[in-house]
Formats: sequence, C-alpha cells, structure tokens
Amino acid sequence: MSDFVNNFWSIYVTAITLGGIIGCLLLLYLTARKKVVPSADNTTGHVWDEDLRELNNPMPKWWMWLFIITSVFGFSYLAAYPGLGSFAGKLGWTQLGAYENEMAKARADLEPLYAKFTSMSTEDMAKDPQAMAIGERLFMNNCAQCHGSDARGGKSFPNLTDGDWLHGGTPDKIRETITAGRIGIMPPMAAAVGTPDDVRNLSHYVLSLSGSPHDSLKASLGKSKFTACAACHGMDGKGNQALGAPNLTDDIWLHGWGEAAITAMINNGKHNEMPAQKDKLTEAQIAVLASYVWGMSHKDGAVRQ
Repeated sequence: MSDFVNNFWSIYVTAITLGGIIGCLLLLYLTARKKVVPSADNTTGHVWDEDLRELNNPMPKWWMWLFIITSVFGFSYLAAYPGLGSFAGKLGWTQLGAYENEMAKARADLEPLYAKFTSMSTEDMAKDPQAMAIGERLFMNNCAQCHGSDARGGKSFPNLTDGDWLHGGTPDKIRETITAGRIGIMPPMAAAVGTPDDVRNLSHYVLSLSGSPHDSLKASLGKSKFTACAACHGMDGKGNQALGAPNLTDDIWLHGWGEAAITAMINNGKHNEMPAQKDKLTEAQIAVLASYVWGMSHKDGAVRQ
C-alpha cells in the first residue's frame, strides 16, 4: 500500500474489504431468518416448467457453518497480514521481507557450492566445467537480456566475446563492472564542433580512423574539428579505458556506424548505463560470473585487455 498518497485510498480499500465480508454475513443472517410458509406438500409455491416445484427444506448446517468459518478466517487473515489499506498486519509480513528471507536462505544453501571457487583464480575458474556451468546460468538470468544469450550483444549493448572493452577486460575490471555497474555519457558536441557541415565532415573523419567507407575530402576538412573529441578519445582516436571512451580506430561500433549514426551521436550525445549487480549477487556469484564473461573472450587462449 506504499503507493497511496493520502488516507482516502486506505480507507476506501478497508471499507470495500470489510464491507464485502460483513455484507455476506448479513445476507446469510437475513436469509436464515426469513421463513417461507410451506404448502401442505412442503413446497414454497414456486413452479418452473409446469412441474418443477421448489421444496422448503432448510439450508444444510454444514454449508452455513462453512460459510461462517470462511468469514472468520477472512477477518483473522486481515488482522495478521496486510489487506486493510495501510494497516500492516499484526505479524508484520511484507512481500519484500519474504523475498529477502528466501534469498538469504538460498544464498546460505548455495554457500558450500561456491566455497570451492573462492580460492581459485579467474583463469582457473574459466577452465572448470562446474564453475562455467554455474556462470552460464548466472549470465542467462542476469545478463542475457541485454548482451544476448551468446554474449554477442547488439546495438548499444557491448559484445562480450570480441576483446573490445570500454573499461578494460582484465578479470578485476570485469568484476568491478559487474559489481558497481557503469554509466557511459557522451555529451552533445555539435556546439563545440561548429556548423552542421563541420559535424558531417567530422563524422567522415571519424569513419576514416577505422578505415570505414568515407568521403576523403570531407574527412580532411573534419580532421581539425576532432580536437573537440580528443579530450576523451585521444588525438589518435584510440579511446581511453579510464573514461570508458571507445576506440574509434577498430571498426567496432556500439551504437551504429555510418555518417548518419555518427552525426546523430555528435549532435545528441548518448547516455548508456549498465546496472550494478552487487545487490542481486553475492561476491562469490560475481566472481564466478566474471570468470564466465572473461572466458567468453578468451576461448582461444589470447590475452585481451
């Protein structure tokens, strides 16, 4: 009930809930008190389809008591658990508390399983079939929604298998990224670059850095405008992992390539975020997951940073 902004809705829900149960009990009471004077043959006088007559038999006692017991249970439940507006219930039960208790129990149950991995290095875990099987499930449950089940990502979601890392691909950096998340911001740079033609020329120069198809004349005109980008991407365009600034020379485009895509990036900037996982996963789970991610880009034994 935390979404309520005033007492009206709390009172409204309470009135509807209690009114429903009390109304049912009142209906049962009035129905039990009403007596129909039977005919000599113990019928009420109601006839359907010419020969179907309603008998005046009393309501079964078990049915009536079952109705009463159900209503009493309803009152007891509402006293113990949330259900009456903002009233929290005498037991103090909450969905969040139940979830946290279940997660704590699950983590306690899984602790012995992860204990064997705590003394292993990332490289050794990446070679351990059991650790990689666990890492795969962690990845599917927590990372695949953005990076894809094959970890190859998509537009605006990094490919984790190619060795191109915005913040570095060492085991420690991967673990740091998973734990604390990342926020990537490129501010709009059009005002610093100049006119719309300057922005288009700069786009072609950026394309030329990676050998992508471009207009060489426009690229030569845009080279001088690259100084507005050099603070983050470097004068050589190779980026800066300390800032998370992409390497513009490797022909890997996170947000799309071509004049239109790069021009839009310069004009509008970009805000990208990877959420932190430290509140969802334990340190041991993050260590295993980091080893799995590291292993995805090191299947050939190459050292990639």
